[in-house]
Amino acid sequence: MAKSLQIERVGKGDSLASNVAKQLEKQISAGHISVGDKLPTENALCDLFGVSRTVIREAITQLKSLGLVETKRGVGTSVIRAQSSETLFAYRIDPTAIADILHILEMRLSVETTACELAALRRSDEDVAILEKHFNEFDEALSQGELARKEDYAFHLAICTATRNPFLKQFYEQFNKNVIPRAKLINTNLKQVATDEYLRRIRSEHLEILNCIKNQDAEGAKQAMHNHLYRAYHLYERYQSDNKFDLE
Repeated sequence: MAKSLQIERVGKGDSLASNVAKQLEKQISAGHISVGDKLPTENALCDLFGVSRTVIREAITQLKSLGLVETKRGVGTSVIRAQSSETLFAYRIDPTAIADILHILEMRLSVETTACELAALRRSDEDVAILEKHFNEFDEALSQGELARKEDYAFHLAICTATRNPFLKQFYEQFNKNVIPRAKLINTNLKQVATDEYLRRIRSEHLEILNCIKNQDAEGAKQAMHNHLYRAYHLYERYQSDNKFDLE
């Protein structure tokens, strides 16, 4: 059973779901909710945090994206890990680079989740073919042992293009591949095995995004992009908080 939780009610100025997710993650990592325990019910969490069911559900989705919990029908949401399953892949990163990465990811979380939703609603068959092409180019770059920075950027730019909103496309184009977090990292600071795992995870997330856009699943596309970017944000935020990577 989960122990007594140390919860702060969420204020109006907070990013509600992320605030809830971070607090629950803290309770899990501190052992107040143990591996195997079930989280309180949605109603109980709504009362604890003073937020709606929608916020709680989004927070749970974020915890799922970090590999901390799983939900089973008729059972509820259970803790499956005490620490995020996020692959930590750098020996060290300059603090200024980390700050820049987090600022860019904050922007991308706002812009690209909506762009992905619009792309799913508006994409043409040609757009899907272009996305598949960039996805395959990402695969090819990985097979050559590359970090696939350029291919990653091309995939995301193609999503903005598929929105049919020229201002979204222009907005994204101005950043070029520097919008990709690992573009700011020095290759010699990377741990190869962990980096390979990190890139495989990106590939898997790109495939989920691609399939949602292809199937014109707007809500699924929006959530898949949010999970993709939130996972990255969480990774670099951990470095900023701890001033180090706890390499696995």
